Amino acid sequence: MRSSARRLFLRWLGACAGLLAGPARGLAPRALEFPRDFGAHPQLRTEWWYATGYSLQADGRLMGFQLTFFRSRIDIAQSLTSRFAARQLIFAHVAVTDVQRGRIWHEQAIAREGFGIAQASENDTDVKLGRWHLRREGSAQTSTYRARLSGRQLGLDLVLHTTQPVLLQGQQGLSRKGPEARQASYYYSQPQLRAEGSLELRGQRSTVQGRAWLDHEWSEELLHPQAQGWDWIGINLDDGSALTAFRLRRADGSALWAGGSFRSPDGQRRNFAAHEVDMRALRQWTSPLSQARYPVQWQIDTPVGRHTVTALLDNQELDSRNSTGAFYWEGLSELTDTQGRRLGLGYLEMTGYAAPLKLN
Repeated sequence: MRSSARRLFLRWLGACAGLLAGPARGLAPRALEFPRDFGAHPQLRTEWWYATGYSLQADGRLMGFQLTFFRSRIDIAQSLTSRFAARQLIFAHVAVTDVQRGRIWHEQAIAREGFGIAQASENDTDVKLGRWHLRREGSAQTSTYRARLSGRQLGLDLVLHTTQPVLLQGQQGLSRKGPEARQASYYYSQPQLRAEGSLELRGQRSTVQGRAWLDHEWSEELLHPQAQGWDWIGINLDDGSALTAFRLRRADGSALWAGGSFRSPDGQRRNFAAHEVDMRALRQWTSPLSQARYPVQWQIDTPVGRHTVTALLDNQELDSRNSTGAFYWEGLSELTDTQGRRLGLGYLEMTGYAAPLKLN
């Protein structure tokens, strides 16, 4: 589908879904069941599988990578009988950051589910979009994820091995995302993944050996009407710990809701209440493309201490107008303590700075 036609198609779908979708239902607390909940949940509106990581190359360059598969239920199409009806959309992003060279590469794709082109299995993680694929193998306790994404300028062929158990976010996997109970998601993470494989940029292939983080989240209503977007971090600490923190943000920049978690190397987990997370911008960068101003350095206070998160490259904005319809910032970042000592690496995500984020 040509870019201009695709944008019009997505805007039409978004408008129709907003007008004709019924009120969102709250999510009930339940025990997540694996391997079933590794798979898709098409009865809910929004879902994504999201992996980020980093690798130190043989020549000393630090590379970051991000891949995301999204599934979106189109409410207006659910009652249509045509086999061509776009009941579910699958879209995907892949990005690679070369810190030393100050470059980021990004590609995206979108298709309606079906016809052997796009699919998301309900039985386990097995998401496909053309030649792009993310699949889980092994037992529920010892997962191995295989990811292959090949674009015009970049490609990833990765194997991600679990080294720690699944981390259930929120209250045993039910993560509150707003002041009302219906703003919630089912959400788990798989931090401290051992990453290996290859990365290709403009025809040049290099080896990947590093660490990664995978999130899987699905919901019926994620955003409160006042939410402009969110700020989120997922950091693999060098000692084996895992730190998550996020906030939902109003248009004036104030926090509407917040949360997160910390798991120590010995498996002890601490879930953060909304009032226990404070994220304050320390430095901002203005995108020459979208004109959005993104905080690229943060002070983050949680029950496990005060930390600083700093983008390793300011310009890690992604233009996804041909798939999700929005700009957002997604980039490799460093976590340091109050003395400036490095504690770990991970990803910072910021949405809703160029325009209010719309998921449905």
